[in-house]
Amino acid sequence: MTSDATTVPRLVARTVEIDDPGPLVELLPADEPMTWLRQGGGLVAWGVAARFDSAGVDRFADASAWWREVVRVAAVADEVTVPGTGLITLGSFAFADSPGDSVLIVPSVVVGKRGERSWMTTIGTSPEALPDLSPHGVPEAPSNLMFADGALSGAEWEGVVWEAVLHLNAGELDKVVLARDLVATADAPIDVRWPLRRLAAQYEMCWTFHVDGLFGATPEMLVRREKGLVTSRVLAGTIRRTGDDEHDLRLAATLARSSKDLEEHEYAVRSVADALAPYCSSMNVPETPFVLHLPNVMHLATDVAGVAHDSGANVLELAAALHPSAAVGGTPTKVAVEMIAEIEGMDRGRYAGPVGWMDTRGDGEFGIALRSGELDGDRVRLFAGCGIVAGSDPEAELAESQAKFVPVRDSLS
Repeated sequence: MTSDATTVPRLVARTVEIDDPGPLVELLPADEPMTWLRQGGGLVAWGVAARFDSAGVDRFADASAWWREVVRVAAVADEVTVPGTGLITLGSFAFADSPGDSVLIVPSVVVGKRGERSWMTTIGTSPEALPDLSPHGVPEAPSNLMFADGALSGAEWEGVVWEAVLHLNAGELDKVVLARDLVATADAPIDVRWPLRRLAAQYEMCWTFHVDGLFGATPEMLVRREKGLVTSRVLAGTIRRTGDDEHDLRLAATLARSSKDLEEHEYAVRSVADALAPYCSSMNVPETPFVLHLPNVMHLATDVAGVAHDSGANVLELAAALHPSAAVGGTPTKVAVEMIAEIEGMDRGRYAGPVGWMDTRGDGEFGIALRSGELDGDRVRLFAGCGIVAGSDPEAELAESQAKFVPVRDSLS
């Protein structure tokens, strides 16, 4: 069902502990599958018990208000009481105030795993029977897949980067993140469970997500709220891996010393710390980043942490305060986002927006929808973005964007 703030469903949720169900991604049926997975744990869900669609500048506030009302009138029996149990919702939000649609979905069934514990939650307007959890067969691979340029060709996008560098050199802003898209088309509707299985297996250190057609494996945790602790992982500064371990170690050392990448990273960390500060009584912001090694690229990374004060902000409201960070928008944010709208040449939709889940306590996790694609029948739009600063080289940025297409492109192929 689709709901708004004046027609909130009275939901009944029940969570029970279960034996280890095996690989969570293999439990997904074809009907409305949703995922939030990392290193074999996390959540899979399916079915729709309730849904809230929002858009515009108030999309986060409207969704948060709806969820608070859903929680207020719900009946919840939770025998497990760990993060992700009880009544939960999964959401995906537009990057821009306009255009773009956002959604919160309360699933009918959730299966979760955290450490040694596994559980199942059923959600509906009346008590629901526990479903069978037999693994589903291997989904069909996309057939006769063809890739084509999206809104801009590679050469046209290099021209956009050059235009941005001119503005940066003129001192109009410090950093802007520019994205581009590719379009993949098959000769039949694509089963999203195929790329989800491959992403979960190949990118275990990332969060493999799927909500309402948007799927991917993001390396960047926008914000986690759990029992009073708020954390955010900042990624900015990237170098492509070669597959030669010794050479990659030298590249990692180069990345860690790169003034261009360190500058880009500093902007991103500062934007996150400044956005979280009003919601935290104390914060820890490391002085230097570490290098995060992923199968296709390496990133400069910093984990920012804080202790939530008594403002009562839930994880979605924290995500709204952080979005867009310098990692996906730029610095200063307002100027960078205006430039993105002016020169980028495409509608990002929910790419680079917050995606994740939230529970009745306001705890949960929202990542940034990076390394992602938006599925519509037999067509997928793939997205990749790069942070542009005054020293950026358009040809190098194009190569970086190609590396960032690899996870979703390979998962489809």
